[in-house]
Amino acid sequence: MKSMVSRHGSVRVAHVLSSLHLGGQERVALDLASYQKSAGWEVTALSLAPLPEGLLAKDFRAAGVAVETFEKRAGVDVALAVRVGLWMRGRFDLVHTHNPAALLYGAPAAALARIACVHTKHGANPRGGRRLMANRLAGRLVDAFVAVSPETAEVARKRNEVAESKLRVIANGIDLERFRPDPAARDATRAALGIDRSAWVVGTVGRLAVEKNQSLLLRAIAPLLEPDGHILLIGDGPLAESLSALAIELRVERRVHLLGARPDVPALLNALDVFALSSLTEGLPLVIPEAMATGLPVVSTAVGGIATVVEEGRTGFLVPTGDEALLRAKLAALQRDRELGRACGARGRSAAIARYTADRMRRDYQELYERILLQRAVGK
Repeated sequence: MKSMVSRHGSVRVAHVLSSLHLGGQERVALDLASYQKSAGWEVTALSLAPLPEGLLAKDFRAAGVAVETFEKRAGVDVALAVRVGLWMRGRFDLVHTHNPAALLYGAPAAALARIACVHTKHGANPRGGRRLMANRLAGRLVDAFVAVSPETAEVARKRNEVAESKLRVIANGIDLERFRPDPAARDATRAALGIDRSAWVVGTVGRLAVEKNQSLLLRAIAPLLEPDGHILLIGDGPLAESLSALAIELRVERRVHLLGARPDVPALLNALDVFALSSLTEGLPLVIPEAMATGLPVVSTAVGGIATVVEEGRTGFLVPTGDEALLRAKLAALQRDRELGRACGARGRSAAIARYTADRMRRDYQELYERILLQRAVGK
């Protein structure tokens, strides 16, 4: 990334997030912020969540990115946008908000501070009513509104979230140095988890929440786990206890590994034979190309932009939302035919290398930043 400068020197950017917990949008922001910092920019990550900070706060700091917290009070916190805007004035050239809560407070704050604002919509964000109305108003204040897939952009159009002239599509990208096949990591991770080298292992990564619908995946895979199957649920969230109870109800608790939020996702992906996702709603989840880059076949519900990433029968399989029987059948096909899984994984890695690199994503955002800052400079 070439260096950009503002009238104050290096470009000063604030990434605004609802939290710094481990998640897809947070990791995209971390990647962008880290690379921007390495290019000589002044970069800050601003969290709206209460203390203690999330797991990724230390990773932002390790990259040299400043971390700030402005805690959002319960309900609609009108004063928050004012507090953040007054703090931002004179400190930044551009604010980059990620997902609805950050947009709702970050865009008005940027307007108050009279600085540019880019927003990224990482998922469908289906909530309506007053929240949708508020976000539509906030959408009027941004200079650009980025969707992570064409399908996510179409959701924004249908919900009138932003003017068409401001809407852009920039697909998420991944660090191919971190996500790649690693036989040594596969063996070491399986040994640490007490899983045999020859076992059949399926895994998923994501917040344990209703929209991720991990209960569907558990029900679908339960009959396939004997005699040598295991499933890894990587992530934390409010449904952890209910998923543990479901594993007991299905009598597969010995083969279900609830690992919580983990910083070693690349190693855990290497321990898998199949990556599965059973979400009810998504944008373009970063973990899909990450799994593909690791050389894994993917079985997923066909939601959001996933159908543009997973090629049916070549890099994995897609199933309708909520179709437990078909999800089980696709997983079973890969369990029976391990060579099919390896072939899908190899094609998936090639696709991830060609289409979903972090360098491409960083370059696309830099070009967008440059256009916006130039337009603002000319308009003054």
